[in-house]
Amino acid sequence: MKQLVLEDGTVFIGEGFGSDRETIGEVVFNTGMTGYQEVISDPSYCGQIVTFTYPLVGNYGINRDDFETVNPAVLGVIVREHCEFPSNFRNEETLHSFLEAKNIPGISGIDTRKLTKIIREHGTMKAMVASTERSVEEVLKMIQEAELPRDQVKQVSTVKPYVVPGRGHRIVLMDFGMKHGILREFTKRNCHVTVVPYHTSAEEIERLRPDGVMLSNGPGDPKDVPEAIETIKQLMGKLPIFGICLGHQLIALASGADTAKMKFGHRGSNQPVKDFHTGRTYMTSQNHGYAVDRNSLNETELELTQVSLNDESVEGLKHVSHPVFSVQYHPESSPGPEDTAHLFDEFLKQIEQDKETTKEESSCLSVQI
Repeated sequence: MKQLVLEDGTVFIGEGFGSDRETIGEVVFNTGMTGYQEVISDPSYCGQIVTFTYPLVGNYGINRDDFETVNPAVLGVIVREHCEFPSNFRNEETLHSFLEAKNIPGISGIDTRKLTKIIREHGTMKAMVASTERSVEEVLKMIQEAELPRDQVKQVSTVKPYVVPGRGHRIVLMDFGMKHGILREFTKRNCHVTVVPYHTSAEEIERLRPDGVMLSNGPGDPKDVPEAIETIKQLMGKLPIFGICLGHQLIALASGADTAKMKFGHRGSNQPVKDFHTGRTYMTSQNHGYAVDRNSLNETELELTQVSLNDESVEGLKHVSHPVFSVQYHPESSPGPEDTAHLFDEFLKQIEQDKETTKEESSCLSVQI
């Protein structure tokens, strides 16, 4: 048996599965009905213990195709019921065996509805998955003494650059905890992608002669990666830039806006977003605990393009002077709806327009000389 202890003293007793390791992290919840493999392997969950609100998890097993990273960074998994005997034509192993192999603890048999309500009311908080052999007092002391990590991006970013070759536009992808779904969207479009670490300088990126820069998703507080903010500041106006999730927040900070931690964040695959330009509403996949402060946009050159219909938080931004735009959600889905995959096409179109503008300016300069 295992226990889940929240920092407010709430205790849940359940059955353990996966690894026997004890762990302390920030407990959050995801509302998706499917896609648990993509969620567990999403690097943006680094440092967190994920609660699945859907009551049955693991029923279609684990397969080789739906990973978003090779080594998951999630600290723990909480479910109402985990399926021991999955049934699906793509199934290759159980959720239990996968978590065990990756040293990720799981706990099942607890009231996940009650846990979710606590998080919604009080906000995300520290928690520990521990053996029931430990006293609650001992666990609470361990939780109080534990500090949540501030270097999540460093933990999940690539250590050195690598190339995914293609014959199309040349993209530099800054990896802050990139999901493989972003790479899949670019390779579908035959792009030549160079993935670089989160701390790569603007000078190093310019030396790669890219047509555009992609800022990936990632975990934690965007203010914890000041070097990336400085890089983005220097690249603005020089290259087209597209930011997703953490990348979106970093663009806001680089433009003079502010970000703040949300009470319990957006984590799920059915989040409605309103686009002001088209008037359309899109269903989106989201995973973030921080958001751009809407009021802080007033003194910047950023235009608000999209908002959440649930809480009116900032979901899309566009720079009024430079070819720079961003969204808070995941247009690559994985898991979730594919309503907004066209944003990758919009980015490539922006790159082509930027090339045309540069060519025209060069021609005008030649004529003047």
